[in-house]
Amino acid sequence: MQYSVLDLAPVPDGSDVAQALKNTTDLAQHAENLGFHRYWMAEHHNMPGIASAATSVLIGHVAAHTKTIRVGAGGIMLPNHAPLAIAEQFGTLQALYGDRIDLGLGRAPGGDQAVYHALRRAGSDDFPGDVAELMGYLGAPRDGAPVRALPGEGSFVPLWILGSSLYGAQLAAHFGLPYAFASHFAPDALEQAVDIYRRTFRPSEHLAAPKFMLAANVFAADTDAEGAYLRTSMQQAFARMRTGTRGKLPRPVDNIDAVIGAGVRRSVDLMLRVSATGGRDKVRQELRDLIDRYAPDEVILTSQIHDHAARKHSIAIAAEVTESLSPAMA
Repeated sequence: MQYSVLDLAPVPDGSDVAQALKNTTDLAQHAENLGFHRYWMAEHHNMPGIASAATSVLIGHVAAHTKTIRVGAGGIMLPNHAPLAIAEQFGTLQALYGDRIDLGLGRAPGGDQAVYHALRRAGSDDFPGDVAELMGYLGAPRDGAPVRALPGEGSFVPLWILGSSLYGAQLAAHFGLPYAFASHFAPDALEQAVDIYRRTFRPSEHLAAPKFMLAANVFAADTDAEGAYLRTSMQQAFARMRTGTRGKLPRPVDNIDAVIGAGVRRSVDLMLRVSATGGRDKVRQELRDLIDRYAPDEVILTSQIHDHAARKHSIAIAAEVTESLSPAMA
């Protein structure tokens, strides 16, 4: 069992992008010191509360300020990009930082249709073809090929397929690639997707057996009440998404039902149900329950918390409790 960290570079209310990026660098160094395996960042666009839009640039920055932890994309939304450009970017990252770079690939646009159009990728809707093309660019040298990724060719940057539906599970199994499920915000198809992935997996030159990563939220604190308090920032953010309201990551509140309503809160909590919230004992038990139920090969944890110090403390508690769950963390 390996444990990793997913960071969306949140921009909290009262702060700005520059500070959010400093926080990301600090959190990555903190995660490395705590012994986490990977540090991934995700591509999102047109969102005031997320500063990781230029994901490849941020990966390079974080890799430059860390030494041992793997750094990568969780993920790059491939429909937004030409596969050649991504191969060149990640081939460059691999040349700079060696075998520490991961490339997770998602099918969603990371924004709405206006974003998709603004990225000039309208009409590109062949995700499996794009993945195959990218694999070709990053694979063994092809001397006779009319187009080669230079840098990129021969780098064999490890690829992951990301998803929140059965489609990604089928594609990862077809290509024989590792699979990460976005269960931290869209858990409805989790059990079925993991079953399909494991049952239909085809061994490949990349992977001999299925490798499944579970994503989970962690809102860890010294007490159960404080953990629940920290979680209210994410609950408010998801409630805003339901109404199409964009904004920075809200400050936590004492009474979440008074802010978003009990009905909306229940709906949001269903989306966030793959989470561990509270003090050490409660977080340990909830993570153990998730691991026992889904038997992942790796767990990637995300803490969307307004206060940076509290977010660092949450990750530290997560590292502490996972040591008791698996000796691989020590």
